[in-house]
Amino acid sequence: MIGSYLRNRGGRAALGALVLVLVPAGGLAAQDDVSHRQCSPDGRLCFALTTVDGAPTYSVDRDGAPVIDASQLGFLLRGAGKWGSGITLGDPVRSSADETWEQPWGESRLVVDKHNEMRVRMTEQGKIKRSIDMTIRVFDDGLGFRFAFPDQPQLTDVMIDEELTEFAIAGDAEAWWIPAGEWNRYEYLYNHTPANQVGTAHSPITFRRSDGLHIALHEASLIDYSAFWLQRIDHQRFRTRLAPSSQPWKVRREAPFETPWRTILIGEDAPALYAAADIILNLNEPNRLGDVSWVKPQKYVGIWWGMHLDKWSWNAGPKHGATTDNVLEYIDFAADHGFGSVLVEGWNEGWWSESGRNFQFAVAYPDFDMDRIAKYAREKGVEIMGHHETAGNAGLYERQLEKAFDYYQRYGVHSVKTGYVADAGGVLREDPDGTEQWEYHDGQYMARHHIDVAERAAEHHIAINAHEPIKDTGLRRTYPNLVTREGARGTEYNAWGEPPNPPEHEPTLLFTRMLSGPFDLTPGIVSLEGRDGRAIPNTLARQLADYVVIYSPLQMAADLPENYAKHPDALAFIEQVPVDWEQTRVLAGDIGEYAIVARQHRGGEDWWVGGVTDAERREIPIDLSFLPKGKRYTAEIWRDGNGGGIDGDPFAMVRETREIIGGDTLTLAMEAGGGFALSLRPAS
Repeated sequence: MIGSYLRNRGGRAALGALVLVLVPAGGLAAQDDVSHRQCSPDGRLCFALTTVDGAPTYSVDRDGAPVIDASQLGFLLRGAGKWGSGITLGDPVRSSADETWEQPWGESRLVVDKHNEMRVRMTEQGKIKRSIDMTIRVFDDGLGFRFAFPDQPQLTDVMIDEELTEFAIAGDAEAWWIPAGEWNRYEYLYNHTPANQVGTAHSPITFRRSDGLHIALHEASLIDYSAFWLQRIDHQRFRTRLAPSSQPWKVRREAPFETPWRTILIGEDAPALYAAADIILNLNEPNRLGDVSWVKPQKYVGIWWGMHLDKWSWNAGPKHGATTDNVLEYIDFAADHGFGSVLVEGWNEGWWSESGRNFQFAVAYPDFDMDRIAKYAREKGVEIMGHHETAGNAGLYERQLEKAFDYYQRYGVHSVKTGYVADAGGVLREDPDGTEQWEYHDGQYMARHHIDVAERAAEHHIAINAHEPIKDTGLRRTYPNLVTREGARGTEYNAWGEPPNPPEHEPTLLFTRMLSGPFDLTPGIVSLEGRDGRAIPNTLARQLADYVVIYSPLQMAADLPENYAKHPDALAFIEQVPVDWEQTRVLAGDIGEYAIVARQHRGGEDWWVGGVTDAERREIPIDLSFLPKGKRYTAEIWRDGNGGGIDGDPFAMVRETREIIGGDTLTLAMEAGGGFALSLRPAS
């Protein structure tokens, strides 16, 4: 069947001219079909690696039914000569793992890593016999595979023009995706189309088949390599397309090295797909930083929303936001309400110079007195959250990193929000000879850059919250100071975006972007009002629900302090909700429609539940079987009130207390564009 399929597509001719077909090593004749198979610990999910007329091909099946149809593997290498299709597979080396490891912070304190592994050498036949190793790890709910270029005299300076890994989605499917290679990086509303109408997409991309099976494609452990885009090449067949480089090649590495993992997450439904995302973490290396007790999950406020409302400006002038007096007021607000930090944007010299050429990361504007501010914050038990906007000038930032982090360390700053505001392809680097080059946000240069920033920041006990970043691939396990990032449409689009984020945005994000890792959404706009009085299509209760549904260890109370004074019930929730969790369960949800998430407070017995819906009113039964059966809890509930919703009164919110029992079912209404949030505390 596989051989027939490839021959019908032009098999050898199509591959041979283009590809170092990811080749297995062994002594078998190239014309023979060879297969190695590795299944999950429960035996339901299986990966098959095959040669067809010497061309490496893989497929994935679950319970004997195809998930990924026959998909080709390969590389286009610069200066490596012509690659044929004569590939042989070596004997597989197998292993397994079953361990539980602890996160210093996260959605779940404990993560289970249970998988079966197969490693196969793939060797090109002919005169040169270059080899590539392929490692496959199969979990019960998905898998990852990566390639390793071993140390070999035939291939030392490896220049990759393209990686040709394919993913042929089996069965009719629909997809949720954002475009790749467009000017605005990752900040797009999600398209919902048939899978055969996807263009070129960023990962994670999520598919739902007609039989209900959910599949998501992404990558893990993106280090010193270009991020991939997924380009649809035929029907539901996708091929990796590496993000561009300023150089003729996409990736250049000295062997030996390994590529990132290519990941396939699988779930019976949307909640199960979300649970499968632990695979991304498990495919990253353990913590390299040692003691990271200085990384503090927390809630924060800041000089931010006022800029997006056009009340203040980032640059100096009559509307400058980051003044000493403004920051002192925010410190008072943070201290009064238990918020850990105050973010200050626009404090340093250089705004807005072309391509960030004048940024000074250790020089404050004259109306920003860092000595006074830092002293006052210490007295109030509050920290300053730093801010490094680069305007895409990564080269300038790298040259000032040590000075910038040393400056913050002196003032007791332990977290920094970085920014790379520039169009795609507009990241500026500088070569050692002074030559300027332009890069993409998700190319190899920026993959290296973000790791360098993380390592340098760690030397100063500083955590990083990256905006306009490279996509998350689980590196927070290896570098736990990479606490959260953006990489999606955030709340600022509700201030001025055309259109603003629609109600289906968050229930879409949960099962797409959020599969990759934490997202600094910046919720809590209790005024429900953007720039020039534009209405935000949410309810007040929905703004609270976002704190539970969309995970980040840094959660902003993003609105202006005066607006919180008008909504004390909402502020009470934001004050109380935790940001670090013992465990997480998605109780119910459909992509783009609704989501209900439960999280247990790390180190406590209390649970928090958030629910969000699209523009449709819903009443979803909440199964409380995750609580000990028969145990009594006090539920404090913030929910949409009667007549609420975006078509009614979005501020209509009921705060109430109920007694509930573990194992029962609780039903709460979510009005159009609305939601609910609640705490569950053991009854005394």
